[in-house]
Amino acid sequence: MRFWSEALDYRPLREPEEDWAILVPREGKGPQLALKLVSSEAHNHTRHHLDLYATDQAAEVERLLRLGAEQVDWRYEQGADYVVLADPDGNRFCVVQKDG
Repeated sequence: MRFWSEALDYRPLREPEEDWAILVPREGKGPQLALKLVSSEAHNHTRHHLDLYATDQAAEVERLLRLGAEQVDWRYEQGADYVVLADPDGNRFCVVQKDG
């Protein structure tokens, strides 16, 4: 929860339960994100996949790495506009270069 709150600039909607939290934007409107603690390991079972879009992909990747994300060894196709990372629980996500 801490990683995704910082990564998205979100906050808990209310006091999180031990295994459940709903995150909302700190300011303004935007989609809610519900997180549920599960017992399966991320490397055995894909639990979710988010694509984050950034106008400065390199800076966003560095920021997410400082928050606890990890680089994923990935075979990128030529011209790929995304970087694959994993959150602290091992869930993979992409940072996509957004045009303009």
